[in-house]
Amino acid sequence: QVQLVESGGGLVQPGGSLKLSCVLSGNIFSVNSMGWYRQAPGKRRELVARIIGGGTPNYADSVKGRFTISRNNAKNTTELQMDSLKVEDTAVYYCHSYLHRLDNMRFEEYWGQGTQVTVSS
Repeated sequence: QVQLVESGGGLVQPGGSLKLSCVLSGNIFSVNSMGWYRQAPGKRRELVARIIGGGTPNYADSVKGRFTISRNNAKNTTELQMDSLKVEDTAVYYCHSYLHRLDNMRFEEYWGQGTQVTVSS
């Protein structure tokens, strides 16, 4: 079974930093993209950052200049370094990937279980 496991969430004061990590494992043939989404109470889940292949990372406008996504293709991991955190960054953050399983003919979408990030004084 394919799994995406996030870690690194927690409580931080405004202006602080957190680093989220995600490990992808399972019967994987290839990975098209890895990224991060978030969902705050009462809001739709939104894209935060992603890397497609080895391309340039994409960021939501709200996090540009503050968040940095990285990807280690050899280890099938991705990290989200979050700096200058704001109260409005509070959300459940989900790791996400489009990938091709060894026993499937097409790319599929997978989600992690989510990790809570709370920015509060």
